[in-house]
Amino acid sequence: MDAPRSPDDLADRLSATGYVCDEELATVGWLAMGMDRPLLLEGAPGTGKTSFAEAVATALEVPLVRLQCYEGIDASQALYDWDFPRQILHLRTLEAARGEGGLDVDATERSLFDERFLLARPVLRALREAPAVLLVDEVDRADDEFEAFLLEVLSTYQVSIPELGTITAETPPLVVLTSNRTRELHDALKRRCLYHWIDHPGLDREVAIVRSRLPEVGETLTRQVVAVVQQLRADTALIKPPGVAETLDWVHALARLGAEDLDLETAARTLGALVKYREDTDRVRQALDRMLAA
Repeated sequence: MDAPRSPDDLADRLSATGYVCDEELATVGWLAMGMDRPLLLEGAPGTGKTSFAEAVATALEVPLVRLQCYEGIDASQALYDWDFPRQILHLRTLEAARGEGGLDVDATERSLFDERFLLARPVLRALREAPAVLLVDEVDRADDEFEAFLLEVLSTYQVSIPELGTITAETPPLVVLTSNRTRELHDALKRRCLYHWIDHPGLDREVAIVRSRLPEVGETLTRQVVAVVQQLRADTALIKPPGVAETLDWVHALARLGAEDLDLETAARTLGALVKYREDTDRVRQALDRMLAA
């Protein structure tokens, strides 16, 4: 598919996949594509950062390659590794075939580090499969050394494999990094990226998101649920305020029970789709009666 001609074109294509974004996100996403710059998305969990990368890949009809970051991740887990069990089997096969004649050491070593034994991890896959979308999810969970590695790769869109040489992306992938801001990222990485903070959507846009993802659910129930969720985010001291993903789950759960309007009993029975902490469940139960009465 051709590249989007404008931010509005990108927004329309994302909307067709079920992702409803605002003008600012569509603009910075479009600029990241045109400028070959990584896009850093920060915001609270559940605001649609990961979904944006997934929707872009779907809209552009290109592969989505995901790298899930975690504490202790290193470059080898992002780039490549060698399939040691297969290499050992290959070596034993060569030994058996050569018998007493022995092995040519140089030729054997070259064959052990052949392309067929290479295990491409997400970053290498994205460089080789481009055009693609590389999602580096929750980069704030990785450490400083991994950030430095990412900065180097994102500066050149190439990696060096000693046994095979340098691999360069013919077309730089669109790189989307997400962060829940559990720690501050280094300025060097931020300077390399275009940046956007994704906040919880307003009422009308959240209704549009739910209607886009769950068109079979009535508008009355959708608006009631979204109105309650918006109040919960603003009015109660929850440990984890519900994101859009939880709103969708709650609407879906209520619809599965046949609800057409949000009533107190059904709402209380389905809170497991909305909040994930016992303390939050207690707070929401106390607030529901007042909210639904209003």
